[in-house]
Amino acid sequence: MAHYKSNLRDIQFNLFEYHRTQDVMGSGAFADMDEETARNVLLEVEKLAKGAFAESFEPGDRTPLTLNDGDVTLPPSVRAAVEAFYEADWQGLELPEHLGGVGAPPSLRWASFELLWGGNSAATFYLLGTFVAALIDKLGTDTQKSRYVNNMIDGHWGATMVLTEPDAGSDVGAGRTTAKHLHDDVWELEGTKRFITNGDFDGPANIVHLVLARPTGAQSGTKGLSLFVVPKHWVDETGRIAERNGAIVTGIEKKMGLSASATCELTLGAGGPCRGLLLGDVHDGIRQMFHVIEYARMSIGLKSMSTMSTAYLNALEYAKERVQGPDMKRMADKEAPRVRIIEHPDVRRMLMLQKSHAEGMRALIYYGARLQDEVASTNDDDARVDAARKSDLLLPIIKAYCSEKTYELLSVSLQTFGGSGFCKDYPIEQYIRDQKIDTLYEGTTHIQALDLFFRKVARDQGKTLQAVLGDAAKLVAEERGGAAFVEERAKLAHGLSVMQSSMQTALGRMQESVYWVGLNANRLLDSLAELLMAYLLLDQAVTANEKLELASESDAAFYQGKVASARFFASTVLPKLDMRLAQLEGSDLSLMDLHESAF
Repeated sequence: MAHYKSNLRDIQFNLFEYHRTQDVMGSGAFADMDEETARNVLLEVEKLAKGAFAESFEPGDRTPLTLNDGDVTLPPSVRAAVEAFYEADWQGLELPEHLGGVGAPPSLRWASFELLWGGNSAATFYLLGTFVAALIDKLGTDTQKSRYVNNMIDGHWGATMVLTEPDAGSDVGAGRTTAKHLHDDVWELEGTKRFITNGDFDGPANIVHLVLARPTGAQSGTKGLSLFVVPKHWVDETGRIAERNGAIVTGIEKKMGLSASATCELTLGAGGPCRGLLLGDVHDGIRQMFHVIEYARMSIGLKSMSTMSTAYLNALEYAKERVQGPDMKRMADKEAPRVRIIEHPDVRRMLMLQKSHAEGMRALIYYGARLQDEVASTNDDDARVDAARKSDLLLPIIKAYCSEKTYELLSVSLQTFGGSGFCKDYPIEQYIRDQKIDTLYEGTTHIQALDLFFRKVARDQGKTLQAVLGDAAKLVAEERGGAAFVEERAKLAHGLSVMQSSMQTALGRMQESVYWVGLNANRLLDSLAELLMAYLLLDQAVTANEKLELASESDAAFYQGKVASARFFASTVLPKLDMRLAQLEGSDLSLMDLHESAF
């Protein structure tokens, strides 16, 4: 039986009951989409996720990738999953209508990809080509579009983002890859790139690399970088695939997990000249690449949450079946019957810890997706700018918190299984191995925390942050949910006050030393993430509680579970904000004064 257990019911609740995504359908950019079609999309993508994607999860982990003369061969089951995606034309979810897309709002696209990430994240990475084709259509010159866009879409070409270098790591501006102008928009690149996800794989006729490189004579740092379209096989002016280009995979990393994803060393200039086209014929590399980076940050947060969700549901199923030990009230009675472990208090605690975080992270991500819907659909310029700023603020939180918390809580999922969880009979041990990289992708957790603090909060003096927190404050002020949620609203109100104090303390202490922020930024990100999740879970609980009276038996259980998640999170997780504020206020710089010999 395939490992993946989806939570389509909670996905549908987020989309259609809480955010009412159907309200942006039927007009404007989403004129050809309606609720019934969207629900059917999710049902069909779920079949693919539970089918070819989930079925390739374990074989992909056990069957090694091979590298021969710069060509990477995938495990057959993984390649079959990727082919099944394209055979069903699901790339239309990510494409604008003028490129053959189906007019899906961002929230529906992300919901569909949640299912695929959960089925097999390694296989899902190979689907980047569609997004890159749409990006070239958005940023490229007319001739670049004619050479690449339709070829990439119709031919299901692969694509990568190429930033990291062996000596530079996350310090992208220290990259040494060079670009020399040849003629028109054609440049020759030289250098070595590392950790390139899916730098090569069999199946597509071509793979397109988006490469950051420094043109001859350009300034140092990130501002001197430009972005180039570098194909595995050269594409001539007519769009015909020509000779092999000098962008060659010269190694595959041996990794802790995510074995079926080809993490490559890419040598530019190996075996011959490496040519590329300056994207848009403009030297604006970092700004252009941020389109991909922001997409990747949302994707990684989504991948993490989806893994947490299926891990929890696997643990839940096991807890309902595994019989071990007597009821705790009769543990001294040797004749007491043995019970299922879901009847033990600590197992219930572990399950609700997983459930509330999985649902809270999903709520956080779909809140970000809803803002992207608004950016794409509104005709109000001010509303569009406001939604875009809120979305930008959420991205580092989504990426960093979901990846860190999922890795932490997967150990709780494994613990639910006891010793069996440590064995490959169950998928949790592979989830853990495949998940850890998410805390490192697209910038480590601390890099995301610094981005949140400096670029998203301090830069506009907290204006966008206050707008986001204003939604939570409104829930409290309006006494939403009535008497049923008095205690939870009070805890949320206290959390808002603690968060305000935390940010004020941070902004004030920043004037003393930037090191102070370096020591505490992660705490601020965690507190903000959990405050927002507490708000969203409570707001969703209000919606669920209103529907309980007329709900069917199965829906009633679901809605009761939503209320339980909100109550548990408010009482168990929100108090951590007080602890972190105490740490913030009591911290000092003594750690930075300590001589390294003392470590």
